[in-house]
Amino acid sequence: MGSLGVWAVAVVALMSTSGRWLVDGHKSSRRGNGDSAGTMRTSSEERHSTEKGKADWSIDHSQSDPDGGACRKTYCGRGRQCVLMAASGRAECICQEKCRPSFVPVCGSDGRFYENHCEVYRTACLERRRIYVVHSKDCFFKGNACTMSEYNRLKNLLLDMKPRVDREGEQSKQRDMEEKRALVDTMFKYLDVNLDGRLVSEELEKISMKEHLEESLLECTMQDLLRYDDYNNDGHLTLHEFYTAFQVVQLSLAEDQRISISTVTVGLSAVLTCAIQGTLRPPIIWKRNGIILNFLDLEDINDFGDDGSLYITKVTTIHMGNYSCHAYGYEDLYQTHVLQVNVPPVILVYPETQAQEPGVSASLHCHADGIPNPKLLWLKNGMDLQPHSSKQISFLANGSELFIGSVRYEDTGAYTCIAKNEVGVDEDISSLFVEDSAKKTLANILWREEGLSVGNMFYVFSDEGITVLQPGECEIRRHIKRTERIVATYEEMCPKGEGVSPQRCVWSSAVNIRDKYIYVTQPLQSRLLVVDIQAQRVVQAVTTDPFPVKMLYDKSHDQVWVLTWGDMNRSHPTLQVIPQASVGEVHHTVRTTFQRVSDFFIPPTNLIITHVRFAFVFLKNEPAIHKIDLETFQRVKTISLKNSSCVPVSMAYTHLSGFYFVQCQSKSHLEAQPQLLIDSVTDTVIGQNLNVTGRAFVSPNGRYVVTPDPRSSKLVVQTVSFQGELGLNQELDNPVAVADLVFQRSFTESNQHVVVATSGSGTDLLFADLSSGHAEVLRSLKEPLHSWPWSGPNRVVVSSGMFGQYLVTPSAESLFILNGQQRTPHCEVSDIKRGNTIVWVGEV
Repeated sequence: MGSLGVWAVAVVALMSTSGRWLVDGHKSSRRGNGDSAGTMRTSSEERHSTEKGKADWSIDHSQSDPDGGACRKTYCGRGRQCVLMAASGRAECICQEKCRPSFVPVCGSDGRFYENHCEVYRTACLERRRIYVVHSKDCFFKGNACTMSEYNRLKNLLLDMKPRVDREGEQSKQRDMEEKRALVDTMFKYLDVNLDGRLVSEELEKISMKEHLEESLLECTMQDLLRYDDYNNDGHLTLHEFYTAFQVVQLSLAEDQRISISTVTVGLSAVLTCAIQGTLRPPIIWKRNGIILNFLDLEDINDFGDDGSLYITKVTTIHMGNYSCHAYGYEDLYQTHVLQVNVPPVILVYPETQAQEPGVSASLHCHADGIPNPKLLWLKNGMDLQPHSSKQISFLANGSELFIGSVRYEDTGAYTCIAKNEVGVDEDISSLFVEDSAKKTLANILWREEGLSVGNMFYVFSDEGITVLQPGECEIRRHIKRTERIVATYEEMCPKGEGVSPQRCVWSSAVNIRDKYIYVTQPLQSRLLVVDIQAQRVVQAVTTDPFPVKMLYDKSHDQVWVLTWGDMNRSHPTLQVIPQASVGEVHHTVRTTFQRVSDFFIPPTNLIITHVRFAFVFLKNEPAIHKIDLETFQRVKTISLKNSSCVPVSMAYTHLSGFYFVQCQSKSHLEAQPQLLIDSVTDTVIGQNLNVTGRAFVSPNGRYVVTPDPRSSKLVVQTVSFQGELGLNQELDNPVAVADLVFQRSFTESNQHVVVATSGSGTDLLFADLSSGHAEVLRSLKEPLHSWPWSGPNRVVVSSGMFGQYLVTPSAESLFILNGQQRTPHCEVSDIKRGNTIVWVGEV
């Protein structure tokens, strides 16, 4: 075939392996091996089916009104853009100067080929005539003998004119395309006789005669390259047009754009734009934690523009983290977007009001959550309060506690705590009244009527009944005996059952309902009791299915979820709900449709996350998690864990980046399965949590994930950054075989926590600082219960709220109150047997 010889006859295979995007005037759909997302919708008709009546996203608005004033109210239609005229200042519509580069090939009614819809409408505007999209693969070739198949044959023959380098083994599309581009470059240089970078009709004709191509091309000629691929009709082909004709994809990403960091305030929308550019750029694919987002029906990530941008309509803290984008089929070149979500401060002070006598000390506490961590400052009666202004006033834990060593009458006032970060401010007032105890002032009366006689107490449920315990004074304020009567029915609180001797109370789970009620289950009586906190009396018994063992309170919907076993063998478990748990005098259960329930989980709330929408249910021996709508009690989705061979046992959750930590059922005592991570944005398993095994506990602010490793004597501490990155922080040597674990605020640093863990087999208790890793062991707290047949640990530990310094943990026949600030035993309360069900009732 002329002086160049015969090119290798494998170009058709080359084009198929390197991915032909333009086959018949549209993009072809492709499936990769193992592509669970299915066929990609890429035809121009599909891509624009949902954009009827909207402005085309390909429009370049760089020349539009930058302030969005008059032009915001002016709609110009497709192919046109709004500009502010310099002379008049009025908004006018002009033809669009350029379109954003996007290869979504379409055919125009004028018989010309266009790279995207925007180019069609822009050309129609410039030429002042109607041009519309023709959805037909032969739209270029009507009336011509050169059909699509013949035209493709022409281009294949041209590619056959030069030998290719033999490839060894499989190569990526990126390398295939680089080889193809080299072929096209070489061919263009050969055809460009005068080396001016333009192919004109005469040059194409000369090559055709020189290589005797007329004998092979049948109905097509070299001039058809100009007829069908000269997009701008300027009479010649550039290298760019030549690349497009032969589907050479050219992609590029600037080095300084490989990582992009974006910050957005919670509640606003976010747009992440992929910086990968190039000729014939395929559609942009977005991933989060390795999961492709484009094909998922997501609530907040539901739109991908023609320019490949990712839109998050309402950003929450679960959306923080890393997102990556790449062109479809070209995974080797990708851009990483780091999304940080900022949250304005939310503040809480304690106490709101207090009255003290002169000479005693007083503490005012302030806690603020926000992203980034807020800074705290104090005012007194509206004036700045400086620590050096008074020797007796000091700020502790970065300002989260204002301490007055010896109060005086002049210390009376309104103390305002102000929290600030980059995106907002919040404040609250804590009032201090310094009064002589002999004076019954209004401040004293109000303070005492706030419920201190019943609030700030531990309610302990034991064999003998209910003990109301004031931790500071180690004082039993009330003891509700097992023989006391229930108000509504007048039956005994703990009736003597058949074969049970001596008579004793049996409890399994209790929850605090807005400091108004305590709900506590009695599994052997198939009911739960409602304790009125203000009256300190049992006011109602609510019948449940047999053996109620676990309860969780959903604050968002004011409802209590109850898991029942049916019997001690858990043969007929059910899940019930008590709606309006804090409202009214008579409460009842509603049975859900879920059977074979082994456990369930409701994510916790905090100052930032005040509403939860979904619960999660585990079914017996089933490798799946069922997502439940808390309003309708209906199943929303089933998250399969079959591929991970995981039967879920427990879950934990952090609202930072939205990770769920799933503990899997151990196959044996010697073989524990690693935790699984689930992304709450996509409800998809994203892999194992390193090699961490056991049950995860998450700190109230979502920053720390602590897992006692059952295989070793270590506490694995992981952190979640404000960029949503989960990392291993440290491994603490843990001499305690952990039964239960609770977080307590740090008394020396703001926004930090201490872990307090009990032993299920010994007498030790562990304190560990999460920020420093420093750990202390408190010993000789007596032996725990030998067994606890109900759901939960055999030795619980309960803290006294966000601002409390006390903790409670039981032994077999007594109760220990601990001073968490000093990390010492505070006192022991004897004659409380099996007091393993404990609830804190307090103002915070």
